[in-house]
This record gives sequence, C-alpha cells and structure tokens, in this order.
Amino acid sequence: MRKGNSSGAQPERRSQVPPSLTDGVCLSGFPFGPSSGSLFPRFPSDSETAAFAGARVDWKETPEAHVFTADVPGLKKEEVKVEVEDGNVLQISGESSKEQEEKNDRWHRVERSSGRFLRRFRLPENAKAEQIKASMENGVLTVTVPKEEAKKLDVKPVQITG
Repeated sequence: MRKGNSSGAQPERRSQVPPSLTDGVCLSGFPFGPSSGSLFPRFPSDSETAAFAGARVDWKETPEAHVFTADVPGLKKEEVKVEVEDGNVLQISGESSKEQEEKNDRWHRVERSSGRFLRRFRLPENAKAEQIKASMENGVLTVTVPKEEAKKLDVKPVQITG
C-alpha cells in the first residue's frame, strides 16, 4: 500500500538550505544567477574575466560564532578581500591571475581556473560584524564572525489577586 496523498503524487521536496546561505550568492555579472536565465554557467568570451569556481565556502555556527571557511587555492592573502556591506552582508572576493604563456610553450591540459570570484552572505541579527576576524593558511580562508550573547529574558512574576 502506498503512503502519501490520494493523487499518488510524491510530496514536493523542499531545500533544507537556510535562506541566508543562498541570499545574494549569485550575482549579476557572474556566470550563474537570475540574470543568466539558466542554471548552467555562461562565461564571458574573455577567459581572463571569467569567474572561477574555486571559492567554495562552508558556513557553520558554533555557540560563540559563525565560521566561514573558503577554499582559495593558490591565492595569497593580498589577492583576497573580506568586507562587510551595509553592516550585515559578508562579502568574500578575490582574483587569480592567469599564468604567463610563452610562445614556445605547448600546453597539453589546462584545468586550473583563473579570474575573479565573489561570494556574499547575509549575516544573521546576532552577528557582531564590527568584530570579524579573518585568517588564511594553506589556501584556506577562515572568517570568524562572533555572535552576541543570547539575551536572557527578564521574567518578573505577576501576583494574581482575588
């Protein structure tokens, strides 16, 4: 016997990704997103301006902070920027330059990406944006956004008369 609704249709699956993880991640001028009209990438014809997908970001929340970990292999800390826009949008961006080609070089395979990347995350209300710290080691950028302590509710008992 099948379980489910009477029509036999499968229930709609909903993404378990919190909206704040996807808000503003895809931007105009980059290969994915609403302006591209497609789920598939469209890259500019000039390969030097193509966005590269090397900036994969994990976001975890600990009791003390929101921690963003981004893979930015081959980049130096001077080539990566971490900024806060409008007090609540974390922006991680950078640029990897293309290796110089010599006329006598014969390439057999080119798989490494070059170009710009930009990732944006809407920070939750409990984020202390003014205390953000960032560090980079072995091609991994770690951005730590401290959280405000949870406000303890001030509960006062009310005496019942009558």
